[in-house]
Amino acid sequence: MADPDCIFCKILAGGIPARIVDEDERTIAFMDIAPATRGHALVIPRAHSTDLLSVEVEDLHAVAAAAARLAARMKDRLGADGVNLLSSCGAAAWQTVFHFHVHVIPRYDGDPLRLPWVPAEGDPREIAAAAQELGGK
Repeated sequence: MADPDCIFCKILAGGIPARIVDEDERTIAFMDIAPATRGHALVIPRAHSTDLLSVEVEDLHAVAAAAARLAARMKDRLGADGVNLLSSCGAAAWQTVFHFHVHVIPRYDGDPLRLPWVPAEGDPREIAAAAQELGGK
């Protein structure tokens, strides 16, 4: 079901123009209008869902498959050296459009994009405690 206030639903309905680069019966991929790198695109399910926690599993699978197709095309046709997939779930995770989507961001050796997280070794006790809370051993 579409959300009349959702910008991505409006793109799906044809009310807002978009540069579509891939589509199938469950998904559509289009260019991001604020690209992080050359070729940055978004993959969305045709059915509206707010985020990762609400998307139907079949749509999640379809979005993942479409993102993989698009990533391969970016490497082949754009000469990308790598690809980042990014999905934000909730405002605290930088989600700004509340229609589940995956950013497919081609990466090029030497491109200026830097993600805000810099990996550093964590506290083993805190890692173990979080793992236990998540149901791990």
